[in-house]
Amino acid sequence: MRIAIDLGGTNVRVATVLPDGQFGKILSEPCHATGSEAEVLEQLYRLIDDLFCPEVDGIGIGVPSVVDTDRGIVYNVVGIPSWKEVHLKDLLEARYHVPAAVDNDCNCFALGVTRFGKGGPHKEAFCVTLGTGVGGSLVVDEHLYRGRNAGAGEIGSIPYLDRDYEYYCSSRFFVGKGTTGKEAAVAAAGGDPKALAIMEEFGGHIGKLVQMIMYAYDPAVIILGGSISKAFSLYCEPMWKVIREFPYPKSVENLDLYSTDLDNPGILGAALLCGPLK
Repeated sequence: MRIAIDLGGTNVRVATVLPDGQFGKILSEPCHATGSEAEVLEQLYRLIDDLFCPEVDGIGIGVPSVVDTDRGIVYNVVGIPSWKEVHLKDLLEARYHVPAAVDNDCNCFALGVTRFGKGGPHKEAFCVTLGTGVGGSLVVDEHLYRGRNAGAGEIGSIPYLDRDYEYYCSSRFFVGKGTTGKEAAVAAAGGDPKALAIMEEFGGHIGKLVQMIMYAYDPAVIILGGSISKAFSLYCEPMWKVIREFPYPKSVENLDLYSTDLDNPGILGAALLCGPLK
């Protein structure tokens, strides 16, 4: 059994994951993101302590940051200002005396969704999280390609229009329209013309994001996740309209793209950081 953690600036979720990939128990609460490094660590320890037992054989954690995956060090964690350089692997192993592993949160999403999601394991895929920001991860031959600093595939920071893709393809886009992603989705589902227009524009930006991924990586499948992916049906059509403008029609025809319906894929991926579940 593993303990798997999804740590973010908004929430921290800690779960037990069984050998068959099923969840035992999940704890979730708002992250003390404005606290000191020690205060955030104490919150994490408290949640792990509530679930830790002799059957736990490893701890995996996904963090929104640049990560030295070999040494388990996280740098400049997004949304947690006090976490500039935290030797998280060493801290967890010293406290719990089981192997611990750390990775970027989008990499954990990619591991979870490509191992446990639709259609079973994917040989190659590009995985995108749409939420507070935009994350991306590349899977090649069923293995993550992390890059030197676990930052490969971070497409959100690539310049686009007058800003970057993250500004136009995350919750920031909706804030710029005077709403939130959730509010816009609810209103659009109810037929509100203004909200429908916002979703149509958003879908166009996602289509451009997909085109860029196709140019850069030419993956067999693109998998969307994150909170905004839940509203996929509301921006799917305008997204595909833009994707079909891609200059290589055969590439579009061969592309498999979907929004995952897998629950908590980032936590499942974190559980795999210490190796196969057993």
